[in-house]
Amino acid sequence: MSSFIRMVAGLLLLAVCSTVAVVALVTLWPFRVARIYTSNLYGKIVGRGITYLAGVTPNVRNFEGLEGQKRAIYVANHTSSLDAFLCVWMCPYGGCGVFKKEIVRVPFFGWIAALSGHLLIDRSNTGRAVESLRKTGELMKRHKLGAWIMPEGTRSKDGRLLPFKKGFVHLAIATGLPIVPVVIHGANRNWEKGTFRFVPITLDVDILPAIDTTGWNEDRAAEHVEQIRALFVAALPEERQLLAAA
Repeated sequence: MSSFIRMVAGLLLLAVCSTVAVVALVTLWPFRVARIYTSNLYGKIVGRGITYLAGVTPNVRNFEGLEGQKRAIYVANHTSSLDAFLCVWMCPYGGCGVFKKEIVRVPFFGWIAALSGHLLIDRSNTGRAVESLRKTGELMKRHKLGAWIMPEGTRSKDGRLLPFKKGFVHLAIATGLPIVPVVIHGANRNWEKGTFRFVPITLDVDILPAIDTTGWNEDRAAEHVEQIRALFVAALPEERQLLAAA
């Protein structure tokens, strides 16, 4: 299947599913938790569909690590637009997504993010972002929800691991939930940044054991960040471990 056909089929899938989801989410506007679960269902359908149409065969090792730890903070690396679709497919029901607010400008997918009840982060205002994470943590505790976050904050240009931001640490401290690292191996080989060329691949994803966050505190936030990032460094091949230009 050519990249053009894959792109057109993906856009059609997005258009149809997003139109239905927008109607459902608007109807459920007063009920944030219901919108989160509804958008999780949207992610299961659209995420798996786009992954298939992009020519990717996921090989998720320890998949039971997702279903067995529903109340957790899932932390994934980010090298391709495909990651977003892969992650919304893998995210357990009741998982709150954490997105940069700019995503609302993206047709279809961004519209769902805006209506979903998930958290939209203003990266230009650290204080406001931390406060939003704290309030989301309260919502998660109150309704027994988890979260899914890509702590690099943006896609890597060359497939290498970027520095991690502290958002997931703030969520872990606010909720007491464990961290589950999700290591995606080279999604950029399928969908290179800035292009619509798709290369069929088998994509390995490792669900690492959950990390207990009991005792984490804000004073050691940078240390906690590096503790989790070190697990990704250890799991990734050498050519993807470090940012080429720090």
